[in-house]
Amino acid sequence: MSSVGIIANPMSGRDCRRLLARADSVSHDSKRNQISRIVIGAVAAGCQRILVPWDPRRLVIGAVENMNIPVEIEQFRTELHHSAQDTVQNVEKMRELDCDVIVILGGDGTSRIVTKAWPDAVIVPLSTGTNNVFPLLIEPTIAGMAAGLVASAKISKEEAAQRAKVINVAIEGEIVDLALIDALFLQGDRIGNLGPFEPEYMKTMLLARAEPDAVGMSPLGGLLCPASAADDFGVRVDFCQHSEGGQLLRAPVSPGLFRTAHIRDVGKIPLDTTINIEGPGILAFDGDREINLADGQQAQLTISRTGPWVIDPRRALTLAAERKLLLDLPHWEDPYDGAQTGGCC
Repeated sequence: MSSVGIIANPMSGRDCRRLLARADSVSHDSKRNQISRIVIGAVAAGCQRILVPWDPRRLVIGAVENMNIPVEIEQFRTELHHSAQDTVQNVEKMRELDCDVIVILGGDGTSRIVTKAWPDAVIVPLSTGTNNVFPLLIEPTIAGMAAGLVASAKISKEEAAQRAKVINVAIEGEIVDLALIDALFLQGDRIGNLGPFEPEYMKTMLLARAEPDAVGMSPLGGLLCPASAADDFGVRVDFCQHSEGGQLLRAPVSPGLFRTAHIRDVGKIPLDTTINIEGPGILAFDGDREINLADGQQAQLTISRTGPWVIDPRRALTLAAERKLLLDLPHWEDPYDGAQTGGCC
């Protein structure tokens, strides 16, 4: 039975960057509305089962419980931790239930957690976070259709998706973590700091994607040496202090928030090339400060194309059009009632 799972981060679009930058907020009602559009799109394209994790805010369940559409809604519940472990457990359960495609609502960090739990999952990441490079900005209905086409095997993942680049992080030779977009080495910062990175603390950064039209760390490489998701290379950026010279670069590090960094050097890094980092300092991945390196402790960063399969909705729908896959499907009408799902006419 073709299955699409929904992962929705309740905290995405609601963190402290609403205070420390000019980021917008995303309400729970907005997420529920997006989820309902994903589901209806997936079902219209042929998905037979929606996997629904329970959460205290009832984000996914609240979006689908009154949808009178021809699909099996399978709810499940895992132990609650009120942390990223909840997402890990939900993804692991979806894998156990033979989920074909996971649609993720969140930012770079949410997709990173899903990737760590299921590295070769087939996913459609949708942006509801803040500094988003990895997730897509696309109408959820279309994202749901793309997920449904691949889940129902009308289109193969090899045709509609590409494996993402990831930055594998090893400590003393043992892989311990990963990043999807950026791995940043800082000195003078601290674990637990949730604010934007300050340029004077930045030392070295490795980017799987250096996007010039993004916000966050990615444009600090992308405005000098762009690298897209399709490029088989990454970008290394070395920073310096004002007194050491370098190039001055002003970049948007969060929505509506710019910082000026001193760039010593920037250049392309081939895939599977290892970058060595030596402590003391902190390693941050996709915006989250994660690992404290002791004095003299070694870390190795390597970009490889071993991440999840990321569906390109435009590619999927183009193939569906070329092959007439949406013709002569079983007939049904969407019995939408705005009052039934809390919407309006």
